Amino acid sequence: VQLVESGGGLVQPGGSLRLSCTASGFTFSSHAMSWFRQSPGKERELVASISSGGGLTDYGESVKGRFSISRDNAKNTLYLQMNSLKREDTAVYYCYRRRGAVIGTLDDYRGQGTQVTVSS
Repeated sequence: VQLVESGGGLVQPGGSLRLSCTASGFTFSSHAMSWFRQSPGKERELVASISSGGGLTDYGESVKGRFSISRDNAKNTLYLQMNSLKREDTAVYYCYRRRGAVIGTLDDYRGQGTQVTVSS
């Protein structure tokens, strides 16, 4: 299993970024996926999750209405569109695989992470 995130970087408050996570080594379309984030000294925070087929999504309270999770199973790729970014969104963002097809299953693999920094 390999998950490779990309798309992070430095962005000004109010700006947008789109993260990608390219998956390989397993049947991507059979697994729900999630984005988590973590900043120094803080607990891991669930950002968003999506079911295996993409029909169901779930978001953390702090990002609802600003972030959007999606997936392209033909390309084995997970996305996170982040709009109206705030300084408190600064963190390393990780792509996680869920063990099953539904959002509520436990996660078992993650990528190396991509840094998102929101600063003027």
